[in-house]
Amino acid sequence: MNEKLKQIGIPFILMLIIDLGIYISKMNVSESFSPQIGLLIASGLIFGPYGAVGSVVANIICDCIKGTDIISSLLSGIVSFGVSYLAYKLWYVNYKKRNEVTQPKLNNTPNLTIYLEIILLCGALYSILHGKLAYLIYPGTIPIINLIEILYFLNMINASFIMGIIGIWLSNKYKLTYIPKTSKKEVNEKLYKFLIILLILSLTLTLIIDCCFVLDDYIVIIELITVSLILFAYLTKPITSDITVNNKNSTPEEIMNIFLLITLFIMIIGIYLSYDSSLIAIIQKIIPLTKSIILISMILIMDILLLIFFIPSLAVLRYIEIKVIEPIVSFSKIKSSIRENEKIDSERLLNIYSRYINKDTEIGTLARSYTDLINYNNSYIENIHKIESEKERINAELDIATKIQASALPTEKIENNDFIVNGYSHPAKEVGGDFFDYYMLDENNLAIVIGDVSDKGVPAALVAMTTQKTIKQILKHEHNPSKVLYQINNELCENNPESMFLTLWLGIYNKTTKKLIFSNAGHNPPLIKENDEFKYLNIDSEIALGVFEDYDYVLDEINLTNEIILYTDGITDATNKNDKMYGEDRLLNFFNEFESDKNPIIPLLNDIHDFTKDAEQYDDMTLLCLKIKND
Repeated sequence: MNEKLKQIGIPFILMLIIDLGIYISKMNVSESFSPQIGLLIASGLIFGPYGAVGSVVANIICDCIKGTDIISSLLSGIVSFGVSYLAYKLWYVNYKKRNEVTQPKLNNTPNLTIYLEIILLCGALYSILHGKLAYLIYPGTIPIINLIEILYFLNMINASFIMGIIGIWLSNKYKLTYIPKTSKKEVNEKLYKFLIILLILSLTLTLIIDCCFVLDDYIVIIELITVSLILFAYLTKPITSDITVNNKNSTPEEIMNIFLLITLFIMIIGIYLSYDSSLIAIIQKIIPLTKSIILISMILIMDILLLIFFIPSLAVLRYIEIKVIEPIVSFSKIKSSIRENEKIDSERLLNIYSRYINKDTEIGTLARSYTDLINYNNSYIENIHKIESEKERINAELDIATKIQASALPTEKIENNDFIVNGYSHPAKEVGGDFFDYYMLDENNLAIVIGDVSDKGVPAALVAMTTQKTIKQILKHEHNPSKVLYQINNELCENNPESMFLTLWLGIYNKTTKKLIFSNAGHNPPLIKENDEFKYLNIDSEIALGVFEDYDYVLDEINLTNEIILYTDGITDATNKNDKMYGEDRLLNFFNEFESDKNPIIPLLNDIHDFTKDAEQYDDMTLLCLKIKND
């Protein structure tokens, strides 16, 4: 309700201010000349039926204040409402010359042309119907009735043009426009096309009759009723066009605004000169004519001069729209088709660009560039999708490989009355080159092994799993760690096209004798606990497996009475954001300070995480703990 009151109230107040303001300031040159009537078309166009009612009611009130009798004012109001409402109905027709139906908006030459056609038709209707009313109500005006109609027409088209442009601009800026809802009723479009053609023909016929025949009251009444009936019959047409609310600025609109501002400036100067009393007085001294004739002549001259500027300028603007603006607007449609990581809808856009692609102008260059861009983009996206599909396949295979590698490692600790052994491994990638293992060779002997392949990822994982499996096979018949390493080393040297090597520590613990025999192939020295204190076991590192063939590894032996910790260099080489390593000293301190009887693996990993924070790690981490139980 508030919106409707606003749409009635704004034109009502404006009409009162303009109409009474002109009357009070004595600007009228003759009784039948009222520049404020231009507000009627603008009000209907912008505010629809509510605007038409508001401006017409205010106009009737103003006429009564100025001394017009109530009957004349009401009849004039009916005609004015029909003309004002017609402007609104005509705007929302789906004309072929424009691409879309929007709210009143002079943002291109088709819309401006439609607006001018509406002004001309409504101006002709207003002037002819009011001329007929003046003929019937004021017989004294019959000798000058044609002059009155011409004055009304010139006044209407000029005032409507000025007030309409200003009103449309303000209504769009402040979002005041009344936008109708599209009717779902079935409409006989041919009938209403026939009615509008009939309305134009009836106006034309009326003008011919007025010029060629002597009028009387009956002819005038028939003309008045016929034209009015056709007019109000057309006003019953529902609005069936799909209306696009367009509130964004565009390049054509900016160009059109400049053109309209220049046109308005020329019109205002011309109207000011046409109304200048001193200029009219000078002309009267030179040419003995009435003020009305002089006024009409000056307005006609002004309009002719304006047309000399307006028509060629409009033609140039239309040429620019067709050759430059419309292609650019077409190119901008690519925005709605752009989606991240998706192909552009090339078929629709390339059909648009194909119209310009063979031109030798900048527009043609732009069309070809856009076409190439779309094709290159779609090819790139297609390749990306293929890569993503391949990546997903590889990730799926890596996930399987991760599970396979994890299943090859011990998943449960071994605990009995003599010892407890447990391990942990975390690859830097999906799969890694670290591995560990522990298992009973027989009733008394426990094998423990830890290894680190020189590379990372899938190749290292394959070498690690192959080596782990090979160790198990050899240990079935050979319990000497040095001989086991000897055989594995020779196998790697014979079949190692990628020149990969690995460090490995292999030990066999006898729970009866509590002796641990072991051999080392370039691996980090383990931590061993003696006298309630951890220290690094003093052993030779020797060379890694896969470097020199027929290398004899040393067999060492120690009495293991407490605990031994085996690890890979991923533990000691863990780095924080300041590029500082966790290091062997920090590892040694951790185990000497760790007094709990619980498994130290998780606490150690937490300590490493606290040290590195969220810094990315590039090496696998593996740990193995063997703890001897002493009764």
